Amino acid sequence: MTSSDDPLDAVLRNPVPAALTGPQRAFGAVRGAAARFHPEVCPFAGLPLDPTGDDWADLAALCDPGSEVVVVRAGDVPPVLPAGWELVQRFAGVQMDGAAVPGEPDVDAVELGPADHAAMAELTGRTRPGPWLDRTAELGRYVGFRHDGRLIAMAGERMRIGPDGGGAAATGGVTGGVTEISAVCTDPEFRGKGLARRLVNVVAAGIVARGERPVLHASAANEGAIRLYRAMGFTLTRAMRFDLLRTPTV
Repeated sequence: MTSSDDPLDAVLRNPVPAALTGPQRAFGAVRGAAARFHPEVCPFAGLPLDPTGDDWADLAALCDPGSEVVVVRAGDVPPVLPAGWELVQRFAGVQMDGAAVPGEPDVDAVELGPADHAAMAELTGRTRPGPWLDRTAELGRYVGFRHDGRLIAMAGERMRIGPDGGGAAATGGVTGGVTEISAVCTDPEFRGKGLARRLVNVVAAGIVARGERPVLHASAANEGAIRLYRAMGFTLTRAMRFDLLRTPTV
């Protein structure tokens, strides 16, 4: 399936507003066409792909003055910012589609819950797979591997789009929806053993079992991860931006 054939193409280009007007509306706020996750859940925010000054003002109203937020959007160049906004860090990414990835259960994978949150924070803090905040684990299902009782690898779900409630409207009436696989990380001591691949398959299998499609994002510079995901059956669909911005101070 090419992106032009995908009925969810428009929302996958701009996933944050779709997530926050759909299944994950309890995890953030929407004002006009701007949306942002709660800052303890995820740093992501979204705007129309061609935002107006009013859109930027709405996003600023959703944030504290002088705070940082990551604007997620399709494209290969940073956004053009209005006066008062600051680009703190440029971050180029890619979006990959898992329509051809059925996933696979793994008897060694363990479900992670509230009792594991400290271990999940410790592992992500050391491996830096992407943003991990105090409430990130609330966004979806997380699984991992333990060695001698210690969490050594994990993966889980982050953004979800449709079909729950407002999600069907956000996706133009399309049912089925997509879920993003995220927080894929392995303790350096245990890398090279295929643990990440196994956990991505476990998470993908759970997504597919719900009648949804897995997608994921990776750094455009992380060639190793992109090769792994391609080998698993993910296809690279588009360039994405995850640009860290500072909001106006007044």
